[in-house]
Formats: sequence, structure tokens, C-alpha cells
Amino acid sequence: MIEFFYALLDRLQHLPFLLLLVLAAPLVLAAWRTKTYPHSPLVIAFLVPCLLTFLLLARGDLMPLVIAVDVALATLAAFDFCTLPTAKAFSLSRDALRVASLDKPHAVTLTLVNHSGRSFFLVVRDDVPQEFIATPQEFPVTIGPRSRTTLRYEVRAQRRGAFVLEKAYLRVRSRFGLWNRFFKYPVATTLHVYPDMKQLAEYAILARTNRLSLMGVRRTRKVGTDNEFERLRDYTQDDNYKHIEWRTTARRSKLTVKDFQTSQSQRIIFLLDCGRMMTNEAEGLSLLDHSLNAMLMLSYVALRQGDSVGMICFSDQVHAYVPPKGGLNQMNNLLHASFDRFPTLVESRYDQAFLYLATHCQKRSLVVLTTNVIDEVNSVQIERYLASVVGRHLPLGVLLRDHRIFDAADATPRDEAELYRAAAAADILTWRHQVLTDLEHRGVRVLDVFPEDMTAPLVNKYLEIKARHLL
Repeated sequence: MIEFFYALLDRLQHLPFLLLLVLAAPLVLAAWRTKTYPHSPLVIAFLVPCLLTFLLLARGDLMPLVIAVDVALATLAAFDFCTLPTAKAFSLSRDALRVASLDKPHAVTLTLVNHSGRSFFLVVRDDVPQEFIATPQEFPVTIGPRSRTTLRYEVRAQRRGAFVLEKAYLRVRSRFGLWNRFFKYPVATTLHVYPDMKQLAEYAILARTNRLSLMGVRRTRKVGTDNEFERLRDYTQDDNYKHIEWRTTARRSKLTVKDFQTSQSQRIIFLLDCGRMMTNEAEGLSLLDHSLNAMLMLSYVALRQGDSVGMICFSDQVHAYVPPKGGLNQMNNLLHASFDRFPTLVESRYDQAFLYLATHCQKRSLVVLTTNVIDEVNSVQIERYLASVVGRHLPLGVLLRDHRIFDAADATPRDEAELYRAAAAADILTWRHQVLTDLEHRGVRVLDVFPEDMTAPLVNKYLEIKARHLL
């Protein structure tokens, strides 16, 4: 045994760096099992004995100094390693509203509790899905003994759908800052990202304060009154004298009053195209996202007006159908049916969508088709099927513009390539204008707007239709 020890010592004299490895091996094993990693000061400190090792090539009598430095650093690292806390020293909880709006800031609160009797410097990072942008992404925090701290940040969703924030992560530093230990805490939180909901609250506030013009909603002069004339009848004691029809009373020599009926609830059916035409983007959102935002806004306005609202989502098949119904509770049905619908690269089947409409919606309705026109294939189908419901329903085609085409047509050409590009864009716009004209000649109402600007014009179009009693 003694001979083996002397042989090992002699080997270490020839290969002194093995001493550092032997001393560091237990620390490396313990760090790997406890998710602990050396911090930059420890890495820099261990470079010192490594550099001293090269001096042994010139002076072999420095071996005791090298061994002493190795032992001192290993002892310091081991002591500092023991100062790291365990996972039970902390607890984390997350608080966030379940409903978030697309591309709108959503507040999230993390509550960190230190159960130990020491203060620690640590970094907190939440488990934010890649579809979200967190501001800030992490929090460097110094937390005192037996205390708690609240961390607030905002996430901005770049995509609709259901997401789960499963865990939260801590990186805590040892007393001398030589080690970092990582903890993860299961704090699952579900977030449902819907189309823009904040615009509904903004509309409600502006409507109460009579400032809807700030959103681009025009005041529309109504034709007639909310209570329309129904018939004439004999006067009774409970009737309002203001409703007496004096001319008829004089002719009959008998008091006669007007009878009124409340205007009947009207219907709106949205046909949302989820096919390839809606995959383009404008201002970071797909055309379908802009369409959903406008649809929800108009649905909110129509439901407050007492109308019924329904929806059909389709691409190469019908994906979702919400039967027309009144009441603000219908907003929940529309949201749950549409928040996880995304545009797909398939050809939209307008024939199936309008067949489904004819089968399930017999009463006269305002049919709002939101889509995009980029070629003759889909333009022929849109014109054919929208015109087919004229008379039975009131069709409204919302056709979304493409910024790239309009910008190319308006740009001043600087060379031949840009000139040809502008000419091609102008030719496409001329063809597109002809499509819109043909739709209007066939009795289809048309709204031609940019995606990000469609909400206010769509609401104005609805209010105009209501005011003119076109339904």
C-alpha cells in the first residue's frame, strides 16, 4: 500500500495536472447530480494552478507550492459548494389572467418566497413559449432571509391558440459566487390567446362617452324610428295621447291611435376563409388574424344592437359553425370557435361553405365573406357564390388589399426593373377593380380595405345597412 502511494506521488510529480483532476472529480460529480455549474470566477481561479503547472518544467522544486494552491482552491470550492441552497429553500407561484389578446401586452406576476435564513442573489426566468415575447426576459434579484418578492413582466403573444406556461426557473449563486445552481418549479398556467379583445373594451368606453369617431366609426342617420308603425286601432284609457292619429280621428269621429311594433332582430353570418388566400401577413399578423379582430368587433356592436350573430369557418372543408344567436354571451361562443383557427395552404371550397350556409341558415341574413382576391380562379368562385345568395340574403364581400401591390403601383420607377414591376402591379389593380365592379353590378355589397384598417369601415358598413333597413 505504501509502495502504491509513493508510486502515485511520483506519477503526480511527472504529471501534476492529475492532482487537480483528482481533487476536482468529486466536485464535478456532485455538481452534475445537483444541476450545479461553476461560475466564471471559479473557472478563472482554476486557471492559476494550471499556469503554475507549466513552471514545473523550469523549476521542479515548486511542486509543494502547486500542490498547496490546488488543495486551497479545491477546499474553497468545496466549502462554497456547501453554501448553495436546496430546492426547498424557495417557492414560486405565477398569477396571470387566462385570456390574452393577440399582439397585446398581457401582465404576468411571479411571486418568489425565500424560506431560508439567508439572503441570496438569484436570477428568475419564466417558461415563456416561443410564440411569446417577454419583457423583461429575466429578473436578477437579491432576496432577503424569510421574505418574498413580486416580479411583474409582460408577454406579447404572436399567435392565437392555447398555450401552457409549465415551469419557472431559478439560478441561485453561492456565497462567494463560485457556483450557480439551477432549480425548476412546476407552476403550470394556461393562457388562451384570442383575437384582439381590448378593442371591445375601448369601443364600450368610447360609446358611453359618445366619442366613437376616435375609432373611425361614423354617426349614421337612421331612417325611421326604432319602433315602426304597425296598425291603427281604437283609443283606450291606457294609451298615450301622443299616439293619437288626429286625421283618422276626425274622419271616423272616434278617437284612433297608432300601434307600433318593435323592430325585429336581424342576423349576421360571417364566412371566414381559412385557406391559402389568408396566409399573407400585414403588420406582423396574418390576414385571418385581422379578419377575426374585425369580426369580433362587429359582432360586439351587432349584439349590442340586439341582432343575432353566427359564423362559419372554412377552407377545404367547414371547420366550425356557430348558429346565429343574440345576447352578449354569444361572444364567448364566437371566441371559442375561432381562437385556435389558423390559415392553411389549401384551396378554399366556397361551394361547400355556401352549401352549408343554405342548409343551416334559411332566414334572410347579412352574409359577410372575408377573403382575398389574387387570381382569376378564386375571383370567379367568389363572384359566383356571393351573387347566388342575392335576394335570399344580403351578401357583403370584404376583399383585403395587398400592400406590396399598391406600393409597387404607386412607387416612382428608377430603372427598367421597377418600371416593369409598377406596370405589372397596375395591371393587377385594374383587373381587381373590374372584379369589384362586377360584384357590385350583381347586387353584392363590397368593402375594399387594407387588413389593418378594416374594422372601422366594416362597422360603418353595418350601421349604414341597418340605418337604410336593407335587411
